[in-house]
Amino acid sequence: MASRLFRSILARSCKTSTATVRVPLCAQVGSRANYSTEKEHLAQFPGAKAPYTEKLDVLEPEVENGIPIYRVMDRDGKVFDLSHEPSIDMEELQHMYKSMTMLNTMDKILYESQRQGRISFYMTNYGEEATHIGSAAALKAKDLVYGQYREAGVLMYRGFGLDQFMNQCYGNSEDGGKGKQMPVHYGSSEHSFVTISSPLATQLPQAAGSAYAFKRAQNGLVVICYFGEGAASEGDAHAAFNFAATLECPIIFFCRNNGYAISTPVSEQYRGDGIAIRGPAYGMATIRCDGNDVLAVYNATKTAREIAVTENRPVLIEAMTYRIGHHSTSDDSSAYRSVDEVKYWDQKDHPITRFYSYLVSKGGWSEAQEKEWKNESKKKVLEAFARAEKRLKPDWKEMFTEVYDEMPEDLRKQMVEMEKHVELYKDQYPLKNYAK
Repeated sequence: MASRLFRSILARSCKTSTATVRVPLCAQVGSRANYSTEKEHLAQFPGAKAPYTEKLDVLEPEVENGIPIYRVMDRDGKVFDLSHEPSIDMEELQHMYKSMTMLNTMDKILYESQRQGRISFYMTNYGEEATHIGSAAALKAKDLVYGQYREAGVLMYRGFGLDQFMNQCYGNSEDGGKGKQMPVHYGSSEHSFVTISSPLATQLPQAAGSAYAFKRAQNGLVVICYFGEGAASEGDAHAAFNFAATLECPIIFFCRNNGYAISTPVSEQYRGDGIAIRGPAYGMATIRCDGNDVLAVYNATKTAREIAVTENRPVLIEAMTYRIGHHSTSDDSSAYRSVDEVKYWDQKDHPITRFYSYLVSKGGWSEAQEKEWKNESKKKVLEAFARAEKRLKPDWKEMFTEVYDEMPEDLRKQMVEMEKHVELYKDQYPLKNYAK
């Protein structure tokens, strides 16, 4: 939809009142190119194929009202056009809703635990739950996910357990990463989710490379790469978009445009019409959707996946949403945005509230179920939290392992030195808190 709109805008800006576009001569002469400079033919420069014009037009970035934002439901959960209501059975819809609300509950408890000094760091997902669950539900279980750092809901939907979330945030002996990562830097090969890395946008070119490997393997799978609109300003984003487009890779670039790159608002981040407008410029099919509408996100991702698999080409999705929470526990968003602004999105256009209204209207959820589920989900999160907090920290020797396939000699010497040091000063270290 977005790419068609972009092409129509471009065509209107370039058309003339006298010239008629005809099939270029080069298209009629086999593989040999005959370049025509006559105005009745399309220009055949190697770098662009477009009609000529004798009118000097400037294509302005503010053309029309911007790329439309696809949606399925209004804020009260009412579907606009029933032909766009996805065929999802009620059990699956309930699973989607439970994933969104469980994520919200986990966020509240882990955020408060960081404020109490019980974990070192945390990032909430408030307001962006629909972007996670709507997209995850439209993917295949083995489709490979590259996240940025605010995609915990994708893992939760895929079955990553509460104990696994808690163990990672505590960095205890049961943590799959053995304490080597910051909290919220999840990863799971079982759930086809590549471990999060802190440097911004590094996942983008990596994802393009994985998608190229999928293309060569012809395995029928896609790669989805999540990023924020701030990460799109990094050079890695350009490299990823261009490689994926020119190599025709089966990848979905999923941009969560939540309004802020930490403290930098979009008004200072870019001047164009968001991130979606960049898709056609790189030669990518593009969709812009309402990121607070879980059904719109589902439809957009399902369509993108079909294009990526059947046509072996990248698709860019820009999901328009709003980050209700602080960027992280290291951030105080009240310093750069008003309380009233946050309150509006929390109370008037929250994705969970919208989906709740939709489920109730379909007879798939009720106030009684909501009350029961809130109590049950909170209990489950608190129990997993308590278990993780009691577990021992990883064996300190783990800091030397799994960086290299075979430990190099200099690292082995360091470990031996560390062993001697700990043995000598064992009464100075809380070794009872660490696994052996």
